[in-house]
Amino acid sequence: MNWYLEVLKKYAVFSGRARRKEYWFFTLFNIIISLALTMLDIWLGLADRSGWGPLGGIYTLAVFIPGLAVTVRRLHDTGRSGWWFLIALVPCVGGIILLIYLVEDSQPGENEYGPNPKMETQWQSPPPPPDFSGMPR
Repeated sequence: MNWYLEVLKKYAVFSGRARRKEYWFFTLFNIIISLALTMLDIWLGLADRSGWGPLGGIYTLAVFIPGLAVTVRRLHDTGRSGWWFLIALVPCVGGIILLIYLVEDSQPGENEYGPNPKMETQWQSPPPPPDFSGMPR
């Protein structure tokens, strides 16, 4: 859930990089919340014949910009411009190509979009163990 909230905190931040974990956890929670709101719209009788209701519609509008921003940052993490998002508009293969780009591993090290976020959050090596050689036995 923290990854979802982190994306919302960076509401319209299109610069920088986003790890796979950040993107896919946001996507997972986004799908779960959308399904729950759609079921609630249907249960309350607010949905039209296609299943769209006001709760799901408002939520979709609210997370459109953060979803776009995290996708652009994810593409930056693979070393691509955010404009590659538009490849999804190419019929048949565009969405598949974009999916492949989104599941790729991060570009190692720093790239033109910033430092690797995976390296910033990796666990640091532990401190050396205490030296007990001078203590009496």
